[in-house]
Amino acid sequence: MFITVGLGIFAETYAQASQSLMVRIGQEKAARGNLRVRFLTLVEDSRCPTGTNCVWAGTAKIKIQVRSGSRTAQTFEIETAGTADDVVFRGYRIKLTNLTPHPANNIRINRNGYVATFRITNVSR
Repeated sequence: MFITVGLGIFAETYAQASQSLMVRIGQEKAARGNLRVRFLTLVEDSRCPTGTNCVWAGTAKIKIQVRSGSRTAQTFEIETAGTADDVVFRGYRIKLTNLTPHPANNIRINRNGYVATFRITNVSR
């Protein structure tokens, strides 16, 4: 009984401490409190296209701008894979968890159609 209750409280606390945020390229969205994330541009996309076999899975790199309230914004580059998939800004970890659309063989992607999904976690607790 105590274990179940304890796990339930932990899951609820984690859910409150973490937020998913989807941002289209060129747009800005509000996250926890007064944190704002803007998806500035796609820097590169070398991910292995769907329907092909690649030696390396590849990565996509994007540039984001993050600000809190009226403070000066900071710009970061983060990737979909590797060690550069997150940044910490004013007590929040911003992790790039997905970037769509995924490249496909012989299909050109409209650069204005990208959507980044982030997981925002409060790391100051």
